[in-house]
Amino acid sequence: MPIEPGVSVWGALLSACKIHRHVTMGEYAANKLFSLDPYNTGHYVHLSNLYASSRMWDRVASVRVLMKEKGLNKDLGFSLIEINGKMQEFIVRDKSHPRTEEIFDELRRLEKRLKEIEFVPHTDSVMHDLNYEENLCVHSERIAIAYGLISTAPGTTLRIIKNLRACVNCHAAIKLISKLVQREIIVRDANRFHHFKDGLCSCGDYW
Repeated sequence: MPIEPGVSVWGALLSACKIHRHVTMGEYAANKLFSLDPYNTGHYVHLSNLYASSRMWDRVASVRVLMKEKGLNKDLGFSLIEINGKMQEFIVRDKSHPRTEEIFDELRRLEKRLKEIEFVPHTDSVMHDLNYEENLCVHSERIAIAYGLISTAPGTTLRIIKNLRACVNCHAAIKLISKLVQREIIVRDANRFHHFKDGLCSCGDYW
């Protein structure tokens, strides 16, 4: 490069290494990020996800220890959706909403329909001591989508904001959900806009 790479370049490389499971290069990029931006928890989480996707659980644990030593905690994910002029906020496994029972009934219906079309959850980045049913299917954006579906007329576009990057599993599931329910779903996560429609996403799966 004609210029010295900064945080954005090293971050892009680390993300690419996660996609292609290139651990050695990913570690190199992560170390550069730790030097340039040592208190950004996202870099540590991306490295941890790279290790998890390669089933290197001992190194996943080592990243957790490193974060603890630096006094870093992963940011709590939340999603926002506006319905009838009122903003609603959800966190993972959120059961605080007055319509919780309806929301989780809708989540179960969606999960059943996904299984009927043989959707296979992507669990490479899930820690080995967690399971899909308890964690990924109730991420905040999935709860927000379920709430939006039961609160709006058929065909209404759902618009959601998430403070963190959407996980690969939720991204894949939302693509299919958009086709199953015949809705446009727009999710603005920490990285970019995702416009889901008819089983496709505007990001071209570079989520």
